[in-house]
Amino acid sequence: MASAASGIGVVGLTVTARRSSSSSKQLPRPSSRACVRMAVSLDEKKKAFTLQKSEEAFAAAKELMPGGVNSPVRAFKSVGGQPIVMDSVKGSRMWDIDGNEYIDYVGSWGPAIIGHADDEVLAALAETMKKGTSFGAPCLLENVLAEMVISAVPCIEMVRFVNSGTEACMGVLRLARAFTRREKIIKFEGCYHGHADPFLVKAGSGVATLGLPDSPGVPRAATIDTLTAPFNDVSAVEELFKTHKGEIAGIILEPVVGNSGYIAPKPGFLEAMRQITKDNDALLIFDEVMTGFRLSYGGAQEYFGITPDLTTLGKIIGGGLPVGAYGGRRDIVEMVAPAGPMYQAGTLSGNPLAMTAGIHTLKRLKEPGSYEHLDKISGELVQGIVDAGKKAGHAMCGGYIRGMFGFFFTEGPVYDFSDAKKSDTEKFARFYQGMLREGVYFAPSQFEAGFTSLAHTPEDIKKTVAAAEKVFRQI
Repeated sequence: MASAASGIGVVGLTVTARRSSSSSKQLPRPSSRACVRMAVSLDEKKKAFTLQKSEEAFAAAKELMPGGVNSPVRAFKSVGGQPIVMDSVKGSRMWDIDGNEYIDYVGSWGPAIIGHADDEVLAALAETMKKGTSFGAPCLLENVLAEMVISAVPCIEMVRFVNSGTEACMGVLRLARAFTRREKIIKFEGCYHGHADPFLVKAGSGVATLGLPDSPGVPRAATIDTLTAPFNDVSAVEELFKTHKGEIAGIILEPVVGNSGYIAPKPGFLEAMRQITKDNDALLIFDEVMTGFRLSYGGAQEYFGITPDLTTLGKIIGGGLPVGAYGGRRDIVEMVAPAGPMYQAGTLSGNPLAMTAGIHTLKRLKEPGSYEHLDKISGELVQGIVDAGKKAGHAMCGGYIRGMFGFFFTEGPVYDFSDAKKSDTEKFARFYQGMLREGVYFAPSQFEAGFTSLAHTPEDIKKTVAAAEKVFRQI
């Protein structure tokens, strides 16, 4: 199959999906609900920016939880300043406990693709909750969401629901090894597949944010069979297969990297990974925890026209509730217990609330114009920010596909983690703090992708770009 457009990931070039699931140009329903404040009227005069209550709450949290947080990047280590304690969300907006309002481009790290606290999802959750919050037994909602996932994602013929992206990647790795009867796995430098031991080798995301090497506590035996290569480097992968002939179970990759910042695949790279794995009787695994249902309704594999053997999902398929999934070819997935000998279980897997939120989120994404809307606003956002930065004399580059984007404080281009690390992280930190004061919330790390949603409006984008222009002049 022909490679994707060469402009993928480059600001100014809008990339069109190979097989768009909704070709109509009609935009999604008006998102007036996205502008409804839960506690404080949006009409009130803008208050002075202060984080006093967040400071007090975080000081208390540090005595209760390691670093005061339950996920490292939330601690703002790479951007400095005070971590923000949030109070409420709605649509494209967030409010902290000091009453500051932000246009949000984190989206709970990806799940909030239709907007925060969507009215229809909340109503469905309220109805489901009347029946209970956890069964520990099969429920019909599992069938409904499984059918939706299988019909949408090209490679998935059977699916197993779990509770997080990390759990999904743990399960899919065990499955790949069980099916191939091989031990070694290839991952790419700067790619993050959760915090399981075998993946904490040259990982991105929070590990890169904190500047940590491979995590203490991970025994050598857990990572000895993890091989690494630079993302977008076909020859490095070919060399690994030559060196370890007949030993490699498969390749796991983020088809669009989001945990070293946003990095798109070069034209032909994903096609090469598909061919190399076929030639070596190995499996190709797409980690679509981030890209699944975000780049298109069928994920990155539909967008690029490349069908892997196995896929992991998360985030969007739970509509903001804890969820994960892995699936793929029926002959492979039938190895999972109780159908087969590969054991994996989970007390809360298939939780009725998570299934409900996922079902109603996917229904909204199928509405005509959804992905066209995401593509338009993401393009305007990234183009506006990068142009403003360059105009103010800053080295910048960036890119986007549909509802996923990123920008770096470096001339670029950025093709892998080593390129990403050339970014001026100190300047990013100053930019980040300036944008917070202007009411814009990006991920607190240069090494994280950003996300737009159906709730983001053209006015949100204009305000964000105007804020960026102001901050760029100040830094």
